[in-house]
Amino acid sequence: MGMTITEKILAAHAGKENVSPGELITAKVDIALANDITAPIAIKKFRESGAAKVFNKDFIALVPDHFAPNKDIESAEQCKMLRDFAREHELTHYFEVGQMGVEHALLPEQGIVVPGDVVIGADSHTCTYGGLAAFSTGMGSTDLAAAFITGETWFKVPESMKFVYSGKLRPWVGGKDLILYTIGDTGVDGALYRAMEFTGEIIESLSMSHRLTMANMAIEAGAKNGIIAPDEITERYVMGRAKRKPVYYRSDPDALYREVREYDCSSLEPQVAFPHLPENVHDVREASNITIDQVVIGSCTNGRLSDLREAAMVIRGKKVAPYVRLIVIPATQKIYQDALKQGLIEIFIEAGAAVSTPTCGPCLGGHMGILAKGERAVATTNRNFVGRMGHPESEVYLSNPAVAAASAVTGRITHPEEVV
Repeated sequence: MGMTITEKILAAHAGKENVSPGELITAKVDIALANDITAPIAIKKFRESGAAKVFNKDFIALVPDHFAPNKDIESAEQCKMLRDFAREHELTHYFEVGQMGVEHALLPEQGIVVPGDVVIGADSHTCTYGGLAAFSTGMGSTDLAAAFITGETWFKVPESMKFVYSGKLRPWVGGKDLILYTIGDTGVDGALYRAMEFTGEIIESLSMSHRLTMANMAIEAGAKNGIIAPDEITERYVMGRAKRKPVYYRSDPDALYREVREYDCSSLEPQVAFPHLPENVHDVREASNITIDQVVIGSCTNGRLSDLREAAMVIRGKKVAPYVRLIVIPATQKIYQDALKQGLIEIFIEAGAAVSTPTCGPCLGGHMGILAKGERAVATTNRNFVGRMGHPESEVYLSNPAVAAASAVTGRITHPEEVV
């Protein structure tokens, strides 16, 4: 019997010819990742273990992106722990403010993660790298500390679900809409501890940015990982940037799946997830009477250059609506620089937006855009739980960058067609 791409990657890293769902394995890790919230816990556990050094200084990445630049004394102390640990162990992949970006945008951009990798991170959206045909998943800081020491971790091999997307996408519809629609169908626990394998003619035509967006939100369906098979688009993306040689795995034709879901997306409209769950999904036109106070364009989900281009196409020559705040956060320094060169930052500032240095910022209620009681935000982020972006009585609506930009112009949730 054949194996899925997820099973093949795990088998290779476990030193086995094959693995099957439910099997417990120990697998070697290519990249172990942590940020300024989760790394301090892992570092503390590392020190408590008595370990003298990390398993490999080239395979650990520390990125202070959640509360950085430091928003208060506590966050400054947390970031200092990362800095000191990176210096002590001479870590290759430590990114200081000025070089760092949102971790899940930064690592693919820098070629640190490559196809065929096993990537673990003490952050639930580590599943992002599945868009690059890697097996990647989040885990707790204590397990991460053990991986810092041994270079290995254990997994229960997940069952796989196949999602097949056919048709031709309409204007202003992309990866964010596909994954929101999918989560609306499965629910937030519909893929619990399963691998979500995204396939079909639409997936094959998606850019890497859209693929990373889809994999990023697999966790919002409860998945262990999301993954897309490598192809020419994958190969072009990694060419010239990969720090290590990629390995390309693909599912066998006779691989077994727990479930297969097929979607004809030809008539799909931009999607909006209403509070307070990513599964509470509606077509954007169903939300046209909802007024807003804030728009956030950024995050590990939609802060890439193509996202900023899409938003700029909508907002060019227009102004942010009165009493609405538009916050734009490029996900990495390179994205920020490229956006500057292409005139995107000027478009946003002329429209009345505030543009931030790379940070997770408001996505997790950290800083740079906290909501007050009763306020509503449209965000290109990935979660809209109660209190996610501030006050427990605030509301977050999830959308793609074009919808977010259009909503900033009108002051209500808006289809981009209404303003372009």
